[in-house]
Amino acid sequence: EKGYETGEHAPGLKLGGCGAYKAAHHIIKTHAKVWHSYNNTWRSEQQGMVGISLTSGWGEPVDSHSHTDRDAAERYIQFHLGWFANPIYKGDYPEVMKNYVGRKSAQQGLRTSRLPTFSLQEKTYIKGTSDFLGIGHFTTRYVLQKRFPFLQASGYHTDQDLAELVDPKWPAPGPKWLYSVPWGFRRLLNFIKTQYGNPLIYVTENGVSEKVQCTQLCDDWRTEYLKGYINEILKALKDGVNVKGYTAWSLLDQFEWNKGFSERFGFYHIDFKNKNKPRYPKASADYYKRIINANGFPNQKEVMA
Repeated sequence: EKGYETGEHAPGLKLGGCGAYKAAHHIIKTHAKVWHSYNNTWRSEQQGMVGISLTSGWGEPVDSHSHTDRDAAERYIQFHLGWFANPIYKGDYPEVMKNYVGRKSAQQGLRTSRLPTFSLQEKTYIKGTSDFLGIGHFTTRYVLQKRFPFLQASGYHTDQDLAELVDPKWPAPGPKWLYSVPWGFRRLLNFIKTQYGNPLIYVTENGVSEKVQCTQLCDDWRTEYLKGYINEILKALKDGVNVKGYTAWSLLDQFEWNKGFSERFGFYHIDFKNKNKPRYPKASADYYKRIINANGFPNQKEVMA
């Protein structure tokens, strides 16, 4: 969406309301081809696994008793995670995506939907092409219904007919988009369990960056974030979710998309102004080491069951 619709990220294309959908369509078909290539050529010898890593927030209805808010929250998840996961686990795009994009396309006077379609052969070829699901997760949003005028130029965001809100009480230790809402992760993991047949899950990204560089390397907010989110993963395990592994984002400060070196997610601070790029452990590095050593929380009193 940022690369092929808004142009914020490389390759910087602004292809109206269809670019993101076309790009995703090619990604999904290419992923399936890679999976089949490995499955047919190397799996018998190497016994490896091929999966896909998808990043998604969690969408919580503003009013859980409101049918329209619950539907909006469902659309949020389906337009994010389901966009890619549904074809791979069920063979096609989510029905709600097809309905909403199709209707908006018709209102624009288009003969066909801006959301591409898979042939029957492609659906069969794509379905089941994942030995595990990688999940990147950082934050949560409250979601409610919001109708966008059909005369407005429709695109990925307006197609969803929803608005995203945050609770001002949520900690916001990092960039403006990243609020710490650990309970959303457990709900997302349980959604995956229910929606896609409890696949094998590896958490491939989870972490928080810094608003202001702490010269003393005392990133207590990152420790609290990790504690909360890892605790919710442990709760999800008790729920029966098939989580196999966890990877924090990230080991080192590094180049982050169009934010460059200004957003620092690392356990280790990198002095980019020094030609030798020296690395200094932040306080969170020591905390995470202790979690790894204990294969869990060293002090169980830190967390709630």
